[in-house]
Amino acid sequence: MRDQVFVGDIVLPNRIIENGYVLAADGLVQRVGQGPAPAGERQGGSGMLVLPGAIDSQVHSRSQKGQEDFIWSTKSAAAGGVTTIVDMPYDDGQLICTPERFLDKVHEAAAQARVDFALYATAAPEDGARHIDGLVDAGAAAFKFSTFGTHPQRFPRIPPQTLHACFAAIARHGLMAGVHNEDDEMVRAFVRQIEAEGATDYAAHGRSRPPITEALATAQVYEIGASTGCAAHIVHCSISRGYDIAAAYRGQGFEATIEACIHYLVLDEENDVKRLKGRGKVNPPIRPAVEREALWRHLAAGNITVVSTDHVSWSLDRKDDPNMLKNASGLPGLEVLLPMLLTGLDKRGLPLTHAARVLSSNPAHLFRLGERKGALSPGRDADVVLMRRDPYRYNGGASGANVVDWTPYEGMEIGFRPEAVFLRGTCVSSGGKVHAEPGQGEFLRPLSLAA
Repeated sequence: MRDQVFVGDIVLPNRIIENGYVLAADGLVQRVGQGPAPAGERQGGSGMLVLPGAIDSQVHSRSQKGQEDFIWSTKSAAAGGVTTIVDMPYDDGQLICTPERFLDKVHEAAAQARVDFALYATAAPEDGARHIDGLVDAGAAAFKFSTFGTHPQRFPRIPPQTLHACFAAIARHGLMAGVHNEDDEMVRAFVRQIEAEGATDYAAHGRSRPPITEALATAQVYEIGASTGCAAHIVHCSISRGYDIAAAYRGQGFEATIEACIHYLVLDEENDVKRLKGRGKVNPPIRPAVEREALWRHLAAGNITVVSTDHVSWSLDRKDDPNMLKNASGLPGLEVLLPMLLTGLDKRGLPLTHAARVLSSNPAHLFRLGERKGALSPGRDADVVLMRRDPYRYNGGASGANVVDWTPYEGMEIGFRPEAVFLRGTCVSSGGKVHAEPGQGEFLRPLSLAA
């Protein structure tokens, strides 16, 4: 492979190198500099942003059997500048809770994936920590649990005593435990109350899962992490109070990380969920605009560890029930994660460096992939996104990169557009077209904690 030179303004987590370049060879970054670019196959140019490939920390490729799978989720990723996805263990019909199931998923996903991928594992409530060591050996990048029982087999609640045992086992390996943070008893009580009222409108969902249900679960997760010495991660937080709690635990010396989803930063309840109805339903719920803006302040302050999509592409028969509470929870968003975050930063006058931090360097560290991923730095994979300012109205069905033709972001103005996306030096999309073929992506095992 010829040397490649990516030219433009280089966006790093701590600074932007204007009139810079990234030199890559053999799929790896060789040098980052400023001024006249070295010889090589030139990509980009004046006015182009050069960013590290994004890592989406939360993708559900298999939540609906026969629907999306890695064929489509990684196509959406390649189109939008996401060069690595971390997939959740809640596959329809197959909870990824044993080494055998995990390895089956690795094999099947490797044949489909167009970008690189890492995998979460989980535990069945009846198994507890029994399979943790085997799942680590199989290559789990992290573990995911839930304090709320969405479904007894596909998405079960893990009670606190079992969480404690699992966290203790994970801590021995230095990996992270991520948790869906909603208090089961409180949510069920509020849902019963809303159902008794007969409320079915767009606001019924948020009322059935008020902020206290998140805050209580978040505190429980961090206390279990503190007790066991396990790195504790909240996989999605819609309320500013959650980021306050996380910051307090970090201030006490604990590894307490926390994730915002792009929909919490872009959408609000009183305008967007009102308009979208079931298509705007997600757990935890999208909150009012005042809460959304508070999350941007936390991002600016460095209190948000990573930003993800929590991507899932439900068929519309699962999202268009007139009773808000009966719809499936979750939204597609992989194609626009990076452009929408850049747009939000730009709109609020915040440095674009935040995107390199919360979408690349921080998730690489979180999943112990930092020796290969997450940075435009010598020796790392040449995962590069060329992005240009080019405002447009998003049409999710037009690109051909998504398995569904609906999106909660339909018609929204996005200020940045991917010009080309490179995975380990190979162009996987350009000019709005995905070139990557199934099987081009690689399975990523966590490497070390030193990165």
